[in-house]
This record gives sequence, C-alpha cells and structure tokens, in this order.
Amino acid sequence: MSAKPIVAATDGSPESLRAVEWAAREAALRGAPLRIVSAAELLPRMMETRDGPDVDTVTDALVHERDSALTTAAEQATKISPDLLIDTDHLSGAPAQAVTEAGSGALMLVVGSRGAGAFTALVLGSVSRYAATHASCPVVVVRDEVAASHRQIAVGIGDPDSSAASLTFAFEEAALRQAALLVVHAWTRPQVGMEKPFWALGDPGAHAMEGKLAQRLTALIDDWRVRYPDVEVSQDILFGHPGRALAGLSARTDLVVIGRHAAHHGPGAVIHAVLSHAHGPVVAVPSA
Repeated sequence: MSAKPIVAATDGSPESLRAVEWAAREAALRGAPLRIVSAAELLPRMMETRDGPDVDTVTDALVHERDSALTTAAEQATKISPDLLIDTDHLSGAPAQAVTEAGSGALMLVVGSRGAGAFTALVLGSVSRYAATHASCPVVVVRDEVAASHRQIAVGIGDPDSSAASLTFAFEEAALRQAALLVVHAWTRPQVGMEKPFWALGDPGAHAMEGKLAQRLTALIDDWRVRYPDVEVSQDILFGHPGRALAGLSARTDLVVIGRHAAHHGPGAVIHAVLSHAHGPVVAVPSA
C-alpha cells in the first residue's frame, strides 16, 4: 500500500463528483488512501466563525455547502470502494491556491474540469487550470462522463530531454491497468507562404524528418520498455498541433498523459489546448 494519498477536490457539482469517483478507483488500484478536500470561497472581509448568534449568514451558507460537498463525496467514494481509507479536509484561503497546495506530497491531485460556480464552495473551472499548471504533483483533470474502458493510455512527448517524469507516470499507469501504451509526438511546420503544411505537398523532406523523429522516439522509450516488459507499447508521429492531436486521442484512450514545464503554461500552451478540448481524463505531470 502506498503511504502517499491521492487527493481529490470537490465542490459538490456533478463534475467534481466524477473526479472523486475517478480518484477513488485510482486509489483502490494503487492501494493508496484517498483524501477529499474542499474550500469555501469566501468573499472579501468574510471569515468562518464558530461563535456568535444562531443566525445564518452568507458565510454560514458557503461553509455548509463545503461541508455537504465533502460528506457527499466521501459517501460516493465509499460506494466505489468500500474498503478504501478515506479522509476529508476543509481548506482555507483562496480555492485555487488551497487546492493546489493540498496536492503537495500526494501521488496525484484529481479535479473536475468545471465547478458549480456562483454561490457554491469551489469553482473548479479556474481551480483545475491553476492546479494543472502549478501543482508540484501530477494533476488529473476529469472531463465529461468516463466512458467504457479502452485499455489504452496515451502519452504525448514534446521535448525528449524533459519527458522522463511523464513517461514514468504513463508506463506505471499502463502497468497498473494492464493497458497498452501509445507514445506520440505531434509536430507542425508550415512552409512560409504556403496554405498547406509542407508534408501535405509530398515534400520528401517531411518523410526524412518523420523517420528521424520515429528513430529518436524509439531510442527514448527503450529504457522504459526494459523496466516495464509487460506493457505493450506502440508509437506514432502525428502531424498537426500537439494540443489538437492529444485532445483527439482522449476520445479513444482511458487517460492522456502530458508533461508540464514551469516556463510553458501560458494561454497558448499545449496543456491549455488539451484541457479545453479533451473528451476524457488528462494528467499533467510536472517535469522532474
């Protein structure tokens, strides 16, 4: 059993409950405890109080929503895995930062792609994006309904020199799930002044480049093949924007793994494109 927990954030919304369910299954798979957290998004100058007159305030309502979300999430996780060790915690401070910090030292942090918003405890739409680009642990963003198992994991490789963490996570996940692993590299290089990319025009240089990329990809994953001999591995070179390619793969895989680099998480980054358009769970793994 792993001593490190899997942390899941909830605000009581259907999206966050799906994230908790996903986290519960993952915790059971890894033999890890599950920690469920929630944060009351208090307005400026508001604070949680335990003393005073027995009168409901806006703060009371927000805190009640948070506590109710934790109770519901714990009950849902127990239904997924009755023997799972579950702990619940309420967080203080700004939700995005609080949830992100809750993942410190965890195996992974799991959040929903959208939250309930408005008057409820946690707005996961902004929280999930912040956590995915700032947390020190891998962050899984669960989007939409989790469909039937495809028994396949996909991992996107950008810079081979900083892909060790994401490859390790992907191979370990594939081994745990007894799933196949698809290692992909997507690239795009339009030729200046042309409407179509040069590979669409039959440029022989494109085929040569594809061959070099395939060789480099093969060499890169050879070490992991040795470490995980039971994982069925394939690789592919895809043409087009990496974010679009990986989002497309998410429709036919159980999980898409992408690396996250501290200096590359702006609005135009691949991670934002994948999180915005993915059809299933995506995990952003910080580079070592």
